[in-house]
Amino acid sequence: MTIRAQSVVLEGVSKHFDAVTAVDDVSLEVGESEFFSLLGPSGCGKTTSLRMIAGFERPDAGRILIGDTDVTEAPPHRRPVNTVFQSYALFPHLDVEQNVGFGLRFAGVPKEEGRRRVGEVLELVRLGDYGRRRPHQLSGGQQQRVALARALVLSPSVLLLDEPLGALDAKLRRGLQVELKSLQREVGITFVYVTHDQEEALTMSDRLAVMHGGRVRQLGTPREVYEEPASAFVADFLGVSNLMVGTGRGDGWVAVDGVALEASQGDATARGEVRLTIRPERVEIEPPGEAGSNRLGGIVTELVYLGSTTQVFVRAPTGAVLQALVANTGQAFQYDRGSSVLVHLPPDALRVLTADEDGTS
Repeated sequence: MTIRAQSVVLEGVSKHFDAVTAVDDVSLEVGESEFFSLLGPSGCGKTTSLRMIAGFERPDAGRILIGDTDVTEAPPHRRPVNTVFQSYALFPHLDVEQNVGFGLRFAGVPKEEGRRRVGEVLELVRLGDYGRRRPHQLSGGQQQRVALARALVLSPSVLLLDEPLGALDAKLRRGLQVELKSLQREVGITFVYVTHDQEEALTMSDRLAVMHGGRVRQLGTPREVYEEPASAFVADFLGVSNLMVGTGRGDGWVAVDGVALEASQGDATARGEVRLTIRPERVEIEPPGEAGSNRLGGIVTELVYLGSTTQVFVRAPTGAVLQALVANTGQAFQYDRGSSVLVHLPPDALRVLTADEDGTS
């Protein structure tokens, strides 16, 4: 299949529903052939943003461009986009081929060309031998592929996906994440993907926008957003993060409950009240008595075996609980609940966030 990808641009887009501001002055650009995700909790504005791109909602302010064309006022059928929803909405009385080719009948595509395109797209989603089956004869993952094929057969320049894996079980969802990314690379069109699942966004996206309260709180690659969160909200929402309140001295050192910790990431020169964040996989558990800075004493309160790692909860003397992830090396974890340990927080893993960076304030 040959489909021309196009970019998507939102310029100062806002949307209100009565007294509620669903999307608040959002500006972002999705590049041609990019897999771009809108990530955030329920009510953050991600689905409303997608619906405005699709044309199902019109913005109260700002404009939307697809390629070089301003589509702000264009109806859905006049936009080079198609949408895949969480509920696949397959016609139960039609077989797979008929479901996939349904939209071609209204697009004026000749029958022979339609059959060819349906066959091509079914091969693309690896359902070439399933054309005569009805939806009830398919698994959830196969139904999801039929919905994708039905959207792709119309050759959209941009494919919009609104939590399309949300109805699947966890194991199948993880497998389809990789498949969906491979499909996007093969087809080459622009994907705009909405999800509240951090793993999905990190696994599939070229870039992602974390949304909260109708605004984009951070935009970047999965690695940038995960390892360099711009706010306490982003740090806490995108995976597990240890968050501590402290006082910055302005020289890279932060006092947390009377203990001075060196931090080299983020706004390390900040003064006054700040937040420190560190990912559990960067926290190191050591035996009592180890020398060196950036160490806090504590008691192991809980151990959770996760297979590849063990999740360790350590309560500091102040009552704060820190989490660490210890890799499974084949050896039994040497500490039990109630053990005294040291928690080492490497300076290059500690990130300083100032109050005005916190997307929750």
